[in-house]
Amino acid sequence: MSDAAAKSKKHAPQPPSASNFIRSVVDADLASGKYAARGWGGKPGPAKTHEGAAKDPAKIRTRFPPEPNGYLHIGHAKSICLNFGLARDYGGLCHLRFDDTNPTKEEQEYVDSILDAVSWLGFDWGPHLYYASDYFDTLYEFAELFIQHRLAYVDSLTAEEIREHRGTLTQPGRHSPYRERPVAENLDLFRRMRKGEFKDGEHVLRLKIDMASGNINLRDPVIYRIRRAEHHRTGDKWCIYPMYDYTHCISDALENITHSICTLEFEDHRPLYDWVLARLAEFGALKKPLPQQIEFARLNLTYVVLSKRRLIELVEGGHVDGWDDPRMPTLVGARRRGCTPEALRLIAERIGVSKADSWIDYSILEDCMREHLNEVAERRLAVLDPVKLVIDNYPAGKEEDCHAPNHPQKPELGKRALPLSRELWIEREDFMENPPKGYFRLFPGNEVRLRYGYVVKCIGCEKDARGNVIAVHCEYDPETKSGTPGADKVKVKGNIHWVSAKHACSAEVRLYDRLFKVPQPGSERDFLEDLNPDSKKIIAACVEPALKNAKPEERFQFERHGYFVADLRDSRPGSPVFNRAVTLRDSWGK
Repeated sequence: MSDAAAKSKKHAPQPPSASNFIRSVVDADLASGKYAARGWGGKPGPAKTHEGAAKDPAKIRTRFPPEPNGYLHIGHAKSICLNFGLARDYGGLCHLRFDDTNPTKEEQEYVDSILDAVSWLGFDWGPHLYYASDYFDTLYEFAELFIQHRLAYVDSLTAEEIREHRGTLTQPGRHSPYRERPVAENLDLFRRMRKGEFKDGEHVLRLKIDMASGNINLRDPVIYRIRRAEHHRTGDKWCIYPMYDYTHCISDALENITHSICTLEFEDHRPLYDWVLARLAEFGALKKPLPQQIEFARLNLTYVVLSKRRLIELVEGGHVDGWDDPRMPTLVGARRRGCTPEALRLIAERIGVSKADSWIDYSILEDCMREHLNEVAERRLAVLDPVKLVIDNYPAGKEEDCHAPNHPQKPELGKRALPLSRELWIEREDFMENPPKGYFRLFPGNEVRLRYGYVVKCIGCEKDARGNVIAVHCEYDPETKSGTPGADKVKVKGNIHWVSAKHACSAEVRLYDRLFKVPQPGSERDFLEDLNPDSKKIIAACVEPALKNAKPEERFQFERHGYFVADLRDSRPGSPVFNRAVTLRDSWGK
């Protein structure tokens, strides 16, 4: 298939995946022709790309709207897959938009990391990259419209006084004494706020909705505040910034978003979303049909925390080695751990989309990782806890190659040579002087096969002064080499892996496990008390020569041990560092 054909196939509409309530909404909207008439969306923002977006005849339009104030985590992967997946399956478009309305917490570093993460997951936004800051001028103009229609006012209460006036879930709020300021005074104050004539917090702009509403979000929400901070894109042009709830819905409308999909915590914000857009449509600033917000249950994964506050605490408290620590649930951490984009897309597909909150067991993610890594990871031999094995009757100085398949289910990947010599490294657990019943590996008098090599018989061991085994001795049968006619002349039950002591490469191996030792960290005590003290172990391993020049992010199955990846940051050809992505099978709770 040509590159052009492959690209065309990648972006062509696909048959919809398993149905869910969001797809049912989309199906109904398409059947009714709700969004058939394009070109709606109101006054274009300053970004040139906006005009092109308005003319695109896509059937549906979704968006992924991260705030550039941190690193994306596994929970975001579900939203990314949902939004981009819907657009792909229905032949529509998905926008990537940064909701950058809080300059005190946003940095270009986070923008770059989010772009990289979405691309790594396998999604392409094409020309449809937007920023809420693209619309700051339009958002300001709309705010003046609300003032002119007596639906917004400048409030001079302090933040604490505003909270006191808002009321509670059982008590209605109270009107601000500034709620009935004349239009002319509100416009004057708001324009002076923009010019920087007031201190931070001295005034805010609030919508005038209903202080007695049972939904606190409708109790005259603040939509602008004074904040003297340099913005990562607009610099010091602005000293007032719009609030998220006000910005988000308008950005959706300006970009012709049809289905604004978000998590359940925004369900109570939907009435405000609809109110703002409905009023702007009444003013003639926006045209119908308007975007609709649809909420779904976020990903709740056991044995991790996804709260941004808690993730920051883990990093700043030194409990992990940064945002990309392989134990972190961030996408940069998952990638460095060895998780593949395919595994994350697979778990998003398997858990589906629901309206009800539920917990997904971490083992499901691990199973998705195993399923894909089993398919793509070539096999290699590595000894993680080495003890020497000496083949006493093997000629000194002799060397020969054994041959092992790179992937047992993919013969087209060929074989590799494993050098064998008189002295080998084997796993310490593969020898016992006095083994229990059912132990089929090395012990005095027992025979095992060296994987891809010969049958050997254990004849004893050496110990140091403290009684620790420092070498195991055996003899080999030269007629039993794997792949030769005599290979099956001796039947053995045990099969152990090994690497040649002379040819092995030393490697740092990091054995990562779950960061927390309980399914729901912090449910019964401070979440930091639930940290798993054994979540990271660093060992010096002996690996086969083929691993010496592993490239960063190359993934392998270390036979018997699990799936490993050459560390993205620390591994170098000739000096490899490997992270364990996942074990070969689930051992938790056993």
